[in-house]
Amino acid sequence: MELTAAALWLNSFFAGYDRAILSLMHRLAVSMGGLLTPLTKLVTLIGEHGIVFFLAALVLMLFPRTRKVGVCMFGAVACGALITNVILKDLIARPRPFEAQELYRGFWEFLGSPAEDGFSFPSGHVTAAAAGMVSLCLSRGKKWVLPAVLWVLLMAFSRNYLMAHYPSDVLVAAVIGTASAFIAWPITKLIYRLLEQHDGSYFCALCLDFDIRQLKYVLYKGKH
Repeated sequence: MELTAAALWLNSFFAGYDRAILSLMHRLAVSMGGLLTPLTKLVTLIGEHGIVFFLAALVLMLFPRTRKVGVCMFGAVACGALITNVILKDLIARPRPFEAQELYRGFWEFLGSPAEDGFSFPSGHVTAAAAGMVSLCLSRGKKWVLPAVLWVLLMAFSRNYLMAHYPSDVLVAAVIGTASAFIAWPITKLIYRLLEQHDGSYFCALCLDFDIRQLKYVLYKGKH
């Protein structure tokens, strides 16, 4: 497979860093007899395509008290997906570790990991995890920092453990996801400021005050 100049540079610049961490992941897998493999597969499944954060954002947007959180989360994950999956993956075109080097292919075969398609750089799973969790921190406060860090680290660990991504893939993905949340948060505040300035209009008032529980109440009353 002919590599792009960017993929060649990544493989060269991060060679030592990537090899050290992926070799550590393999030693851990060997020492634990593959005990962590089902867990890492489950974490990867939960983080697939950022769907869990999109769904969480949609649910949060159904209620006035959490709507701002949902808008920020949705915007952050969408921004991260645009940068990572739409722009960078095909532009960089870096093959996954098990596709590029025999050493990592051996690690991957030992685990029996699924043969994921698409390019490796950066990690979409980690981008979504960072975007979703950092947006939660920005909109709900410091109490979410520790859960955010733990979830992003767990997602990054699972992607490296399964040999689906290089460590440099998840490192850059975490930066992109964090940046996406910091882009989405001021945009969310601007949207809310504009809505509040024009809350006399039906549309703006609906965006601010709509509550799914009121709709359920109206439907209930209509039946009785």
